[in-house]
Amino acid sequence: MCGIVAYIGNKDPKPIIIGGLHRLEYRGYDSAGILVCNNSEYQLTKITGKVNALSKMLETKPNIAPHLGIGHTRWATHGIPNDKNAHPHYSNSGKLYMVHNGIIENYDSLKMELINRGYSFYSDTDSEVLVNLIEEIKVKENVKLHKAVQLALNQVVGAYGIVVCDTFNPKELIVARLGSPLAIGLGESSFYVGSDATPFLDHTRKVVYLEDNEMAVLSKNGKINIKNIISDEPIHPYIEELQWSLNSIQKGGYRHFMLKEIHEQPKAISDTLRGRLLVDKGTIQINSINEYKEKFLNAKRIVFVACGTSWHASLVGEYLFEYFIRIPVEVEYASEFRYRDPIIEKDDIVICISQSGETADTLAALKIAKEKGAFIYGICNVVGSSISRETHSGIYTHAGPEIGVASTKAFSTQITVLILIALKLAELKKTFDSRQLHDYQAELSQIPGKIEQLIKTSSSIDEIAKNYSDSQNCIYLGRGFNFPVALEGALKLKEISYIHAEGYPAAEMKHGPIALIDKNMPVVVIATKKTNYEKVVSNIQEIKSREGKIIAIVSEGDETVAKLANHVIEIPNVSECFTPILATIPLQLLSYQIAINRGCNVDQPRNLAKSVTVE
Repeated sequence: MCGIVAYIGNKDPKPIIIGGLHRLEYRGYDSAGILVCNNSEYQLTKITGKVNALSKMLETKPNIAPHLGIGHTRWATHGIPNDKNAHPHYSNSGKLYMVHNGIIENYDSLKMELINRGYSFYSDTDSEVLVNLIEEIKVKENVKLHKAVQLALNQVVGAYGIVVCDTFNPKELIVARLGSPLAIGLGESSFYVGSDATPFLDHTRKVVYLEDNEMAVLSKNGKINIKNIISDEPIHPYIEELQWSLNSIQKGGYRHFMLKEIHEQPKAISDTLRGRLLVDKGTIQINSINEYKEKFLNAKRIVFVACGTSWHASLVGEYLFEYFIRIPVEVEYASEFRYRDPIIEKDDIVICISQSGETADTLAALKIAKEKGAFIYGICNVVGSSISRETHSGIYTHAGPEIGVASTKAFSTQITVLILIALKLAELKKTFDSRQLHDYQAELSQIPGKIEQLIKTSSSIDEIAKNYSDSQNCIYLGRGFNFPVALEGALKLKEISYIHAEGYPAAEMKHGPIALIDKNMPVVVIATKKTNYEKVVSNIQEIKSREGKIIAIVSEGDETVAKLANHVIEIPNVSECFTPILATIPLQLLSYQIAINRGCNVDQPRNLAKSVTVE
């Protein structure tokens, strides 16, 4: 979950790496560091804290004229956040330097072996063990750096994305990955490296994504050589063209990325629908579904695997698929799925959902299901990501870059894609007649406009937030399609405001959570005028009789709940299956405003990183 940036070429790497680290700070911000060097001198700078602190410290250092650099922003795994545990790490000789994302699981045994051979260790990290192992092999076997890296990586157990350089021979960067993403940008006689492509988006549009068990040697003369770490076979690089714009990864005048991304949801959903929702033709076009139509028509069961917000989207998918196509659906936490022996049949379809396409647990679950013979379908946002390459087929959400750690537009576009798939499969399976499906399609096409309307009239949420910014706890309730929304709303609040919050099915309130309700307990209830509305109203009355403070998300024009609730937020009237998209928006804004009132860093909440690429 750390961020890696590196450069080799004819430019000064310092501004390239510092700028790139700023863009990757969503991946970790416990500490940061940079090494730059040329043929005769090198300079290491690292510090506890964020990239701004690193940048200021770098200004105090004497100028050198480097052509190579590696940088890192850390999310701590082994060792607390401090200067000595910050990257880059270096070998005992002071020659080799490395930045690393991932976890070396057998680092302790490797460390003991190296200590017995006379090595000492300055930090508490597994990364320092790896760079010394590389040096030990390089000296002992008398091999070049790239060969030493290859031999060392064949001894480690775990996950890694690494960049290694030799300050005594700074003519190349060695880049390798297993389970942790790395992208290589191709410039003119130069190379850029990043945990994703955003660090070099303004320098080049040509990118090569390393696959698992691949390493690349990037030379100052502009040559790139890629090979398989295990088999040693050479690999011809597949060059992709980046589509994201530089503006899409900047704040664009908004105070925070999260607020920008909340406001981007109408456009993001429109982009997700474009070319797929063909209302005038009365159909939905999804090539990946058409190509594997028989797989979907003959599936006995669909299993979703995901983590976090994507798991909540999967729960919405369960409601959608069972409603529209009448097929059994299970939703699994990828982190649990991978560590048991799940029963997966060859007629099952396993759908993996991940914003980044790099979530470690979801990738591992995908591979297990694949080994068991299931058809694997991916839903992710990042083109060229590991999940998009490992699945048999899939679909992109087209949400655009999401920089804020708390997911917003990724969630709404994931639900949008799930609605599209459900409607398409209903068309193929003929579980609904064409008139009904066309009505749903027409209504779906109006969702971006309804969200835009909702955001424009959201000023009341700021006032509501003032009443609850000092709360210690909060309960979220929803039923049916809106139960997953309650879970997602609670997650957003605790992620960015650090208020303890829990989501429950509204009917479960009487089975325990009602004991928590008193005059100090805010309860957010999604009470749209749909199925089970009267029962949700009864739940609200039970809360009110115990003096709980009620914030209700209601359908436009609702009067019944308005008389009971302390605060009401109206959303446009839509069919029940579309309410999760609309009901989520005010919950995002409420969490955002409460966090702002509490003085929290909403884009970089404590202890969290955007892409969980390690266990």
